Amino acid sequence: MSYIEVRYPERGAEFYKMLGEQLELYTRGERDLTAVLANASSVIAQAFPKANWVGFYLVDKNELRLGPFQGRPAVTRIGYGLGVCGSAWKRGEAIVVDEVECFEGHIACDCNTHSEIVVPMRRNGEIWGVLDMDSVLPAHFTEEDRAGLESCLDLLLRP
Repeated sequence: MSYIEVRYPERGAEFYKMLGEQLELYTRGERDLTAVLANASSVIAQAFPKANWVGFYLVDKNELRLGPFQGRPAVTRIGYGLGVCGSAWKRGEAIVVDEVECFEGHIACDCNTHSEIVVPMRRNGEIWGVLDMDSVLPAHFTEEDRAGLESCLDLLLRP
């Protein structure tokens, strides 16, 4: 199926409803996790044009391993509790960072990044990865984004 560009409304309930529909459309019926996450990173990146990096890190023993993403090359492994991604994994909750330079232990991949959101992904109650998004704008991500992305990931990762 070829990609059909959509116009997303301003972020809010309608935005996240449409994002969920697009994620479902481009991952429907696919059982391979790499393919699902690759298309999901692309769909999310299209919905967030001010994001300069959108991707997934997957739990691999005591670290996160780089998965499918859109953006510049990135750190391939992140330790448990390190950086924003490892901290979200350790805390078991999403983290919204308005200015990454103010986050102690931030792992810099792109010097143009100012804000970040990391949302843990769960299956059967266990965290098995995180969605990581960066933006060139300070304070680009909100608690509304956290809730919307959590909802979209729940839909995306249903068994």
